[in-house]
Amino acid sequence: MSERKRKLTRRDFLQAVSGAAVAGASLVTAPATPRLPKGKGRARVVLVRDPAALNENRKVNGPVVQRMLDDAVAALFDERSPEKAWARLFGSDDRVGIKSNHWEFLPTPPALEEGIAARVAGAGVPPDRIKVRDQGCHKDSHFTGATALVNIRPMRTHHWSGVGSLLKNVITFTPAPWDWHGDACADLAGLWQLPGVRWKVRLNVLVMLTPLFHGKGAHHYQAEYTWPYGGLLVGTDPVAVDATGLRILEARRKIHFGKDLPFTVPPHHIRLADTKHRLGIADPDRIDIVRIGPMEDALV
Repeated sequence: MSERKRKLTRRDFLQAVSGAAVAGASLVTAPATPRLPKGKGRARVVLVRDPAALNENRKVNGPVVQRMLDDAVAALFDERSPEKAWARLFGSDDRVGIKSNHWEFLPTPPALEEGIAARVAGAGVPPDRIKVRDQGCHKDSHFTGATALVNIRPMRTHHWSGVGSLLKNVITFTPAPWDWHGDACADLAGLWQLPGVRWKVRLNVLVMLTPLFHGKGAHHYQAEYTWPYGGLLVGTDPVAVDATGLRILEARRKIHFGKDLPFTVPPHHIRLADTKHRLGIADPDRIDIVRIGPMEDALV
């Protein structure tokens, strides 16, 4: 077994999270576990921001966003070189699915999809074993047979789950997504037990370039409820990344509306992913945020 594979085994992860003397940084070398021991461990989330990520018309500056992603992945794994960090995630024997999100009003920027694919290829994965997709992952043999996934999507409010973020992004791995809509999608963390997802997600990227912090119904979008935050949140724990993104949206809502305004639909699936499903960590006191770039008005 290669050194890269050894770092990503289930056994190593469970040993890390259960050890009394394990440092928080050691947790970032494993994919999200379906059952984190209750009350154990810490999570690391990297927040990277750059005002140059967007131009005056809020168009994405591809090279800047790619550098932001590289800086975040390097910081996540305590590597000076982004190439070394990406090489810790993938290798030549992998088949990689990049699970994106193509919602028409706020899609994953193509520059990020292309940048991730390029970095995965740079880690040794043949280009024909890398694919980007959003809908229909459950019937795509590349995704169902993938050995590794990258989970990437923009942060926004959502009619059924309060917020649409990383936990919900894997819902296209089931042929019946409506089965997960009960109680404001409370049990979305259960999706991470699906065979196409379980133990495969090695990197989560929550796009916070122009997040949508308020919505009025299904598929609602108004530009006035977005703002040029110019950031990315990156981590191996999707719960910790989502929880951090949610805090930013909550803070922005308070600024915009002048008060703590509850979401129309409570995004409690993030908290339950920790307290009920133990998929990851939602408690901000157990999340270490690594900050890169200007942090004025970071809101977290």
